[in-house]
Amino acid sequence: MATTVRAAVCLCLWLFACQVRGSHIPQEMNRTIQSLLQHYKISNKERFDGKPVFPNEQLSGKMETKLVFMGGVLDSYEKLFGHMLKQLPTPSPQIAGSNAQPGSAVTAASSDPSNAGSAAGRDVRSQLKYILRKVQELKRHRYQEQEKLLQGLQTLRHIKMDDHIVQSKALWQLPQLYEEASSLPEIKMQRRRRRRRQTKAKGHQRG
Repeated sequence: MATTVRAAVCLCLWLFACQVRGSHIPQEMNRTIQSLLQHYKISNKERFDGKPVFPNEQLSGKMETKLVFMGGVLDSYEKLFGHMLKQLPTPSPQIAGSNAQPGSAVTAASSDPSNAGSAAGRDVRSQLKYILRKVQELKRHRYQEQEKLLQGLQTLRHIKMDDHIVQSKALWQLPQLYEEASSLPEIKMQRRRRRRRQTKAKGHQRG
């Protein structure tokens, strides 16, 4: 079980490093990810087993779909890194008060063997916190609308299916929602046709 978790964690980090464009990911963040990969080591066979944590097929669709999917990916990373932080040993008071830089490389072991593990654990914790903060910042600044949508989808998953009141209210709402669901694809198609006509009109004007 521990091997599976470590493999999933490491693959998540690797995918994150590969999928984010080089022009957008800070060098410090990239160095931090590479440093964390040294801590969460797995074999190449485990890393490239053909079973990505986040299937890339979702990234080949339309822009709206990509944005929603990437919002979900960032949400999953936020939860994953939070879970990884909880799995780390509880820091001692001395370690908790350390001022180590979040994106720094793993500190070399001190001459005292008893402090080596503590120093490494401190650096892994600070690095994970740094990566978590970067993910949260991206979500907050670029994916607010997608976050609201995902929260709405989470609410739908927790509907009380066995509640008689819920069942009756859902039936009462169905005509309105069914009409809305039926009309949305038609509205989308009409907008697409309108854009095509406008594009053709502009082309004729230029000619």
